[in-house]
Amino acid sequence: MKLVTFTHNNYSRFGAVIDDEVVDGVGEMNLPGAMINFISAGEPALQAMRKRIASGNHRIPLSEVKLQAPIPRPGKYLAISLNYADHIAETGRDRPEYPSFFTKQSTCVIAHGDAIHRPKVSDKLDYEGELAFVIGKRCRHVPVDEAYKVIAGYTIANDVSVRDWQFRSPTFTVGKSFDTCGPLGPWVVTSDEISDPHNLNIKTWVDDELRQDSNTRYMLFNCHEMVAYLSQAMTLEPGDVISTGTPSGVGVKMEPRGYLKPGQTVTVEIEGIGQLSNPVIEEPQ
Repeated sequence: MKLVTFTHNNYSRFGAVIDDEVVDGVGEMNLPGAMINFISAGEPALQAMRKRIASGNHRIPLSEVKLQAPIPRPGKYLAISLNYADHIAETGRDRPEYPSFFTKQSTCVIAHGDAIHRPKVSDKLDYEGELAFVIGKRCRHVPVDEAYKVIAGYTIANDVSVRDWQFRSPTFTVGKSFDTCGPLGPWVVTSDEISDPHNLNIKTWVDDELRQDSNTRYMLFNCHEMVAYLSQAMTLEPGDVISTGTPSGVGVKMEPRGYLKPGQTVTVEIEGIGQLSNPVIEEPQ
């Protein structure tokens, strides 16, 4: 199931995409009205949504809605660094002994189709195509072999980075959290439809140029290991987003540098999920 947050007639709610239509998730079936509430409700909500889809009713043409980020304001947005061997090699860094996470502030999140701003204070704007997953259950101390049970689904992330600001601090947080530096979407594909999140092709284009071409099997720490590691330290909650790292091919390591420029479009594609595409513009006044 492809779960979306969307706006129609100036009213935002959640639904599911079926072909070229959106099944409205809000109505007389007593489904919760926001994506995080829906995810928190678990299997009963999913079953109700499946019945709603099967009814053939409550449908809106996809062309008439504006897709929002599926989780517009995650409670936590955590991202792992140096999680693909080829990316580690291109950076010249050592392979990490433990997963290394940083925080992206939730105000950076934007939707598929929204513009990424090249900020006034830097021209070193870069892309990082990534698989991300969404936590579906409140949890702590999750064993690796049970971690799949707390993942609601998978989406696409572009960990847009302002490189000079990123490297001013070992935490990376400011350079990873500029407004518009968190494209997510276009939807969350529920876990039951992703048979193996650790064997998905991932590609990133800037305009028509393929910059990144890899597969999630090359991650050093997989999704389940990330859940187990993080949940030793903190409670994970429904709607938390965890981004799983980027493969090689980032702009900062190209010669000449392949930083994003206004007028370009960056597109991330992940097998079984779809495409996340965003134009780049100068930061507005």
